[in-house]
Amino acid sequence: MQYFQKSKIFLYPLLGIRKGEDFVPTETYICWADLYDKESYKYICIYNTNKTLKFKLFEDKFLNNHSMLHSTISFSEDKHAYIFDYSKYKHDFDMFVDGKYSKLSVGTKSKILNYFGKVGKISNYIKSYLNPEEYHDVYAEALLVDIETIKEVHEICTIPDIDKETLNEKIPDDLALLKNNSISLEKNNK
Repeated sequence: MQYFQKSKIFLYPLLGIRKGEDFVPTETYICWADLYDKESYKYICIYNTNKTLKFKLFEDKFLNNHSMLHSTISFSEDKHAYIFDYSKYKHDFDMFVDGKYSKLSVGTKSKILNYFGKVGKISNYIKSYLNPEEYHDVYAEALLVDIETIKEVHEICTIPDIDKETLNEKIPDDLALLKNNSISLEKNNK
């Protein structure tokens, strides 16, 4: 079975950007190799687009003034990262990392379900991931396994693959300097 970016399903809706906007991230991540680990509570959205007037309007409306925006990085003219601080969703972020989607808070589940809507195949999958006990019999039959096995595992959706949820892009020099504390902020007495 092909891996799907779990952070895009379970964490993107928490940004409050409604489904159907002209721009959606090409990829999303919860880690950045050698910069942010899963305990950093960062959510990274990669947009592969030129900064056209249309994108700048989207950026100003939804990204630049977002209360959780931590920083932005442009890798090139058509590749940009928007890094959000999800520390206010610490519990939900931890449950996501552990693959315990059914243990997400009621508010987070509501945001995810509202984002994906109430009808359609994807909506049904999302509902089953968030409330697996209601779908154990369906999955047991589809997977040809004993229902007690499904109940024991409880969660229906696999845990996120942290390697695939990690951005492996070179860290820009300005971020690397801050990470390594290479910039002194102390007063120079000379």
